[in-house]
Amino acid sequence: MRIDVHFTDRVGIAQEILAQLASRALSVSAVEVEPPHIYIEAPALGALDLAALQAELLRVAGVLSVDELEMLPGARRRLYLDALLASQTDPVLAVDARGAVVLANAAAVAACGVAEAQLSGRSLKDLTGDAQLVEALIAQAYRLPVSEVQVGGQRFLMETVALFEPGGSVAGAVLTLHAPQRLGERISALQNYSAGGFEAILGQSPAIRQLKQRAARMAQVDAPLLIRGETGTGKELVAHACHAGSPRRDQPFFALNCAALPESLAESELFGYAPGAFTGALRNGRPGLLELTDGGTLFLDEVGEMSPYLQAKLLRFLNDGSFRRVGGERDLKVNVRIISATHRSLEDMVSTGAFRQDLLFRLDVLQLNLPPLRDRTEDILPLAQVFLERACAQTGRPKARLSRAAGEALLANRWLGNVRQLQNVIFRAVTLNEAPVIDTAALELAGADVSASPALSDEVSSLDDAVAGFERSLLQRLLPQYPSTRKLAERLGVSHSAIAARLRRYGL
Repeated sequence: MRIDVHFTDRVGIAQEILAQLASRALSVSAVEVEPPHIYIEAPALGALDLAALQAELLRVAGVLSVDELEMLPGARRRLYLDALLASQTDPVLAVDARGAVVLANAAAVAACGVAEAQLSGRSLKDLTGDAQLVEALIAQAYRLPVSEVQVGGQRFLMETVALFEPGGSVAGAVLTLHAPQRLGERISALQNYSAGGFEAILGQSPAIRQLKQRAARMAQVDAPLLIRGETGTGKELVAHACHAGSPRRDQPFFALNCAALPESLAESELFGYAPGAFTGALRNGRPGLLELTDGGTLFLDEVGEMSPYLQAKLLRFLNDGSFRRVGGERDLKVNVRIISATHRSLEDMVSTGAFRQDLLFRLDVLQLNLPPLRDRTEDILPLAQVFLERACAQTGRPKARLSRAAGEALLANRWLGNVRQLQNVIFRAVTLNEAPVIDTAALELAGADVSASPALSDEVSSLDDAVAGFERSLLQRLLPQYPSTRKLAERLGVSHSAIAARLRRYGL
């Protein structure tokens, strides 16, 4: 049984309390003194004896109460501390001021590869093999920035929190070791928390439904995937969906735009760099996206813009999953699925020597082709409605709607920038106009692909010019909905050759 004796603190009271238990021949297995309480564990004390003991203890000067206790506070703290350490998936080590291990959680024991009994008292120098780093930690009172260390043959980023005695001297530190993959999981979760799966790909046209079906099958296949499509068609959105629908869905997803960075920065971003690799580099190096993505999916956008040197490094990784950091001497191996995307013809680039043919073969195992918006005109107005609602919510204005004329203008536009351009047009119209109805003028499409018909202009010089202007405007408006000459000819009730001649005449 365990009891809590509440007392008024005075010299010798704890001894008098324990003497009462000794007089009853009750052995004490644990005592914790935290004035104004003394907590006692006496295994032989039973419920029948407790009442008599309470009466005796209350006769001791200064004792205020005696109550039964479920668990000693110190034992409770140790229990919860052990559970807290065990729940940490990252290795955690507590070391003393000289760098010797005092305490380690289960993850740290597993990372070090030694028994827990052998780990206690072990020097950090022995565990990391980096005497210079450990000496710097001790010399700077464990106030070093995050450093890279190697423990048990695996690389970690080590974070230190110094521990101080009441007088201010350093008592040691708590060291947390972060594996690059674990960091990648957390960063990816923050970056992609709102990224959806295939439901985020908007549209109900036959082209989009077929794309989703094909992509869903390819998501399950753990092989490189190449996504082709014009700019603004949503290649990264599809890559996200393929990752979310794959067996790697619970692992990191990262994206690198190969056109956005110069070669040197793209190389260090992708492969990481070793300590002292270049001027301005972090002292202990830095893991790249490949290490952070280990187990997950890496999306290489605009892969056609990658330099020949990086193409060679990427090819080597695709061959065997290994690579070297910039300035590094040791090969690293990770398990990463590569999804790449391009708006360019990689085959044409191969013929001119701008892209490696062997790399194309490696990337183009699976392939998805994203249709441009002009080839799925039935999705234009539903997409515009979704973007309109989002824009109103983002700008905090009342809901608006598109006028009929505005809808016709959207259908007539060629949308060379595809879905991204449509989204931008709607957002601009909502932001710059407060009217509840968005009309054609608010869309500001004058500089886009659709133009006013000369037939309605006061500057028309002849009937032939007016007819030609009307024909051109009509064909330009209908062509997105009927993208082939045969379909367009059938819609207008004329011959295929007549439509083909007019399209050539007006440069359509």
